Amino acid sequence: MGSGTSLHAAEVRGLLPRLDAFARHLAQLADQPRPVLVVRLPELERVAWRRGLRAARAVERSATAAFSTAVSRVLRAGDLVAHDGGSDVFVAALVAPTRDGSVPAPVDARSALARIAATMEAVTRLEVRTGWTTYERADGNSIAALVERALVRGAQERERYAFFSSLGHELRTPLSSIRGYLETLLDDGVDAGTRERFVRIAYNESLRLSRLVEGMFEISLLDMRAALPAPASGSLVHAVDAALDACAATATARGVSIVRDDVPALRVAIDADRLTLVLVNLIDNAVKHGKPGGGVFVGIHVDDSRFVQITVDDDGPGIASNDRERIFAFGDRGDTEAPGTGIGLALVRLMLERAGGRVDLEPSPFGGARFVLAIPRA
Repeated sequence: MGSGTSLHAAEVRGLLPRLDAFARHLAQLADQPRPVLVVRLPELERVAWRRGLRAARAVERSATAAFSTAVSRVLRAGDLVAHDGGSDVFVAALVAPTRDGSVPAPVDARSALARIAATMEAVTRLEVRTGWTTYERADGNSIAALVERALVRGAQERERYAFFSSLGHELRTPLSSIRGYLETLLDDGVDAGTRERFVRIAYNESLRLSRLVEGMFEISLLDMRAALPAPASGSLVHAVDAALDACAATATARGVSIVRDDVPALRVAIDADRLTLVLVNLIDNAVKHGKPGGGVFVGIHVDDSRFVQITVDDDGPGIASNDRERIFAFGDRGDTEAPGTGIGLALVRLMLERAGGRVDLEPSPFGGARFVLAIPRA
């Protein structure tokens, strides 16, 4: 089997054909684009380094057996599979026609990959990275480029899925709140004062919802290298007031007092809605992570002719030094039990940087975290 003879999936039991033979065989069949699945065990090298080469080879043999079992269950007779001994890469090509005679579609590739990866993860207890791409004649025998392209695509798809999944959770909160208040307002027994308060809360939640939708477009992972937005300006006072209004309900629910400095009547080089979204994310974050019944402190400093500095402090447990950079990464929330999705801080950094500003994280004199914003003046 190590000679390069290609096997189809139903025959796979032990060693698999080599990657170079896989590429040559695929080139002969590529009369039209063929989906190629890639599974990689990036931690295999770490196993070799920490536990020795013998342990790594044992893990690889287990992974090979798991891959063989999975593809024999998932793929069709005639599909190609391959793995080089000593490699952390496993590949398969969906070349067998479907029942209607067509080439397998991307949905077939994703479904097969998910099942193969689940089997290999269960057996090896290691992280499994997956991806898929299409092989065309122009690829020739470049298996390395094929593997890299598939893994990059897989990472992008997982990132986008995580983004929209997290966004769905983020949008659900204000939607549920609006629905709850409106359902209560339909009850004839609600007095005028309560009715007015509930309408105001529902309105604020609708504003929050619109800002989240705006943020979705800002942080879109479909093209993080999009051109910078046109120059804009907005009222600092308007943005701060709107942000405090939007966070008032959450703060009241936790018994948190929000204290702010006087806001100068300045214009900044970011429109007020975007700055409001930035501040809502930071203030809401401080309310959630601070002490119940504690305080959040918003400071405004105009010591520089080019920038306005805004600080947001909480009195919570603070953020560990090793988390102070990664919490700004998309989907990463650090070590915290507070509710959240890992979108907010990534959005804050992206929007400020696009406006020519920045955000930093420091320990707060109140014991928690201090976010420091530098916002260009208009």
